Amino acid sequence: MEELTRLADVQEAAAGDGHLLWATQGRHDGRLGPGVRAWRHGTALAVASPGLSRRDRLAVNGAPDDAAHLVRHLLGELEPTYRPVGQAPLIDALIDRIPGLSPIRGFYWMESTDLPDSPATGVEWLDEVTVKEAASLFDRFFPDSFAQPDDGGVHRWAGIVEALGDGTRPEPLAVAADVWSAADCGFLAGVCTHPAARGRGLARAVCGFLIGELVRRHGRAALMVHADNPSAIGVYERLGMAKRLLTAAQVRLEDR
Repeated sequence: MEELTRLADVQEAAAGDGHLLWATQGRHDGRLGPGVRAWRHGTALAVASPGLSRRDRLAVNGAPDDAAHLVRHLLGELEPTYRPVGQAPLIDALIDRIPGLSPIRGFYWMESTDLPDSPATGVEWLDEVTVKEAASLFDRFFPDSFAQPDDGGVHRWAGIVEALGDGTRPEPLAVAADVWSAADCGFLAGVCTHPAARGRGLARAVCGFLIGELVRRHGRAALMVHADNPSAIGVYERLGMAKRLLTAAQVRLEDR
């Protein structure tokens, strides 16, 4: 097992795997993100990323036997809050090979390296005052969102600001964040639309705008979505994003 300390070495070992590249939280100056560590064993690569999208994540890929050897060792070294995450067949194989691991609900990792076909209209970067106004959207309609307007990991918020009716004051109706982005993988989260404005394609416009901006800056845009949310998945697919089913696992409490 070899620990990789240079971002360039981890990028080479990741071989274009967007999920692993994101987990590095790599910086444009060539360093790994704060607290991030990475290891390689045979064909397997594992990246431990603390507090990423509010979870301690151990992103992993590679052949099952190599990955099991690597993850088994790391679970004894890292805090028990770290969860192995990878493509569903690999995590299933790890659960079979490593005593004490149990699965957690799967989700889709979706990404694109292409600009959306149609330009987004009516979307703008939100200033500090408007971001604070957007906080009420989350308080009322999406309190469980991992990305929130007061989150320190957010780089920028984009949104559509309009009045809901005659005589009403313009307000954020649909928003999304550039958050937890890495040098070569931009990340989108915190998509929220006011219920009274749904059905107008506002969320699609905001996401299309952000995908384009992230691809231009990072070369790749990505997000995560629950596997049981077909309407959102359909929106992202129409924006050109491809999906992969990922699964997380955790060490059972009685085995810690």
